[in-house]
Amino acid sequence: MEDYYNYLGSFLNGKSEHTLALFHHFVNEFQKVAPVTLHPAKTMIGVANSHKRIAYITQLGKNFIHVVFPLRERYEDNFCFQKIAQVSGDMQFNHHFRMLHVDDVNDEVRDFMRLAYNS
Repeated sequence: MEDYYNYLGSFLNGKSEHTLALFHHFVNEFQKVAPVTLHPAKTMIGVANSHKRIAYITQLGKNFIHVVFPLRERYEDNFCFQKIAQVSGDMQFNHHFRMLHVDDVNDEVRDFMRLAYNS
């Protein structure tokens, strides 16, 4: 994967070592699932496969990162999402994942990474 520090500096500057470790771990774990690229926008970082954005890193907090997986259906039976919200007027359900520790990216989260990548 290309060196994302070159174009993500404004998102990563000033973040705690813990938050940076979480960010790098999340991206590296996604890369193990399938090849992804990062696309900074004004308020978030898009995670994309070859043809669309499949997740969004919406917040790099003091001790966490927040990621949204936009999926075509609601997946209620899980332990990893803190919130699931339907996008108004659309059949998109935003699944909100808050990562506090590197081991929060477990097999269940990897399954949702695969699902997002392949949807």
